[in-house]
Amino acid sequence: MAKEKYTVCSALPYANGPLHLGHVAGVYLPSDIFVRFLRMNDHDVAFICGSDEHGAAITLRAKKEGTTPKEIVDKYNKVIGDAFKDFDISFDIFHRTSAEIHHETAQDFFKVLDEKDHFTKETSEQYYDEEYDQFLADRYITGECPNCKHPSAYGDQCENCGSALSPTELINPKSTLSGKTPIMRKTSHWYLPMERHEDWLTEWIKEGKLDGVPHHDASKWRNQVTGQCMSWIDNGLRPRAMTRDLDWGVKVPVDGGDGKVLYVWLDAPIGYISATKQWALDNNKNWEDYWTGDRKLVHFIGKDNIVFHAIIFPILLKAHEGLILPDNVPAYEFLNLEGDKFSTSRNWAVWLHEYIESYPDKIDELKYVLTSIAPETKDSEFTWKEYQTRVNSELANILGNFVNRALVLTQKYYNGSVPALGELTEADKVVLATIKLIPAKISKFVYDYKLREAQAEAMKLARLGNEYLAETEPWKMVKDPANAERVATIMNIALQITANLSIVLQPFLPATATKLSEFMNFSTSSWDDAGLTDLVPAGHITSKPSILFPKIEDEMVANEAEKLEATKVTETVFDPQKDETSFDDFTKMDIRLGTILEAEKVKKADKLLKLLVDTGLDKRTIVSGIAKHYSAEEVIGKQVTVLMNLPPRTIRGVDSQGMILMAENEKGELSFVSSEKDFDAGFGIH
Repeated sequence: MAKEKYTVCSALPYANGPLHLGHVAGVYLPSDIFVRFLRMNDHDVAFICGSDEHGAAITLRAKKEGTTPKEIVDKYNKVIGDAFKDFDISFDIFHRTSAEIHHETAQDFFKVLDEKDHFTKETSEQYYDEEYDQFLADRYITGECPNCKHPSAYGDQCENCGSALSPTELINPKSTLSGKTPIMRKTSHWYLPMERHEDWLTEWIKEGKLDGVPHHDASKWRNQVTGQCMSWIDNGLRPRAMTRDLDWGVKVPVDGGDGKVLYVWLDAPIGYISATKQWALDNNKNWEDYWTGDRKLVHFIGKDNIVFHAIIFPILLKAHEGLILPDNVPAYEFLNLEGDKFSTSRNWAVWLHEYIESYPDKIDELKYVLTSIAPETKDSEFTWKEYQTRVNSELANILGNFVNRALVLTQKYYNGSVPALGELTEADKVVLATIKLIPAKISKFVYDYKLREAQAEAMKLARLGNEYLAETEPWKMVKDPANAERVATIMNIALQITANLSIVLQPFLPATATKLSEFMNFSTSSWDDAGLTDLVPAGHITSKPSILFPKIEDEMVANEAEKLEATKVTETVFDPQKDETSFDDFTKMDIRLGTILEAEKVKKADKLLKLLVDTGLDKRTIVSGIAKHYSAEEVIGKQVTVLMNLPPRTIRGVDSQGMILMAENEKGELSFVSSEKDFDAGFGIH
């Protein structure tokens, strides 16, 4: 029977920062497990990735760091690529969208769709920053999300709730360049009229049919993927601009495209195709074999990219004609860190390259933990304490303990030679039958994209071996020569389990599987061998083992917790700039320095202090809401800033004749605004 062919794509990471464990757990590790398993099962598979090097996020990072977009992408392409290599992610190619072959591929793709009239060209009003003399692409605009009310949503997406947005949907939009409210100005762009595609998308997503013909098993699509896509479709798809007014990106290759680049969500997915082209050129292959015909296309992504890979990119692929559409889009939810969301801006993250640098001998430990807690269907959380617990109780105490016992006892009793299998007990037969069943269960979970359960099933083999030795206790039985055949049988079965572990662990813990193969002097990369109970014959010589998984000490956990707190950046959310006012209006405000002479709490008002303030012109009473922050005693003698010419106002029965100006931080704490020099009360502030 012919094996199915796969093109597996991992979401292209933005080349504007390093990878953290949230990225790894939700995209790159699961896709690597899936591909390693496919290779062991002799599937024709191409594993494609690369860095996404265009879009507003890159240019924003460049502006922030005072450098160029090219310097940013060159730096982080290397940081990310090196981390993948060191973490042993087995891409066939890790490419980049700044490559010439990508620009050519993306431009050709755009031309084909334009020639087939799949775009409309429309003139519309878009946000424009007058101070920077620039149209604002999606990520150059922030504002309040209309759905979850998060105050810092972007013009294309709210990263808090995952909603895809357009800039005009934001409440109180602000330019990320100037911080000011942008104006609307006319510009022309090419749009993808997505509403034309609602019918076939509905059938394809819900029923797995394409133009009435079965295409994929829709029941294997995750609920969050189908649900998010259908929510979009049910609300009515709208035209989406496929070009942007920017100078960094793939230039629009048709008349009228001067000063414009391709929208990053048209540009980036085509990066999968251009990367395949480069890999094919490097390996004497035909790239079209991996994007046409009878082949499964699988996208491993995070949940914030669902609609781009399951709606927009499929529309583009189908419109181009002849290219395969995704067979599955196994999107992952978010991984949190120690009770909080991963945050690049607050440096609340465990960075992959830093972990590798600190613990180069603990790669498989991290892989195991991240797969054990993978956020396949709901958000999950990484903590260093759970990391320690899983490594110590599962990898060290179960897997490591079993392997060490099996091999050490073999060295001790038989000089490393596999003993012969004797007469089997009923318990032996149950163990051997279980060995044969486990690989099939792992296979089903992997093909169903349930990699968390697949790894747990692989670990059941280690548990089986650990329990088998604990129950039979060959170290006790060997003391009686009459038990020699029985001990030999037990050890033979234990070694068959160990050999099987060297196979079934290859997709999940490749370095550990290699060590087991070295211990056993046995090696195979064929999944067909998994489950066999005669992998190592009697007389086969094994090697002396070493400790597979040293215990994680409390000191490591404490150090990592301290490092997180020490490097965390407190994220300050500033109030947006208010609308412009005139200079004339400003000059009408009489703001002066004053000195507090007397203070007392206002009765039945916890927040209010009644102050007598020397303003230089007079001594006046002012009621101020600062009692939660300052006592009456500590404010006497304080120099303050007073807004003088507000009309009098009665507050809790007290006539207040002005306002004390205060600074407030994100915690709601207040601070007086005063002069750094010893100025007398009454001097004005201009």
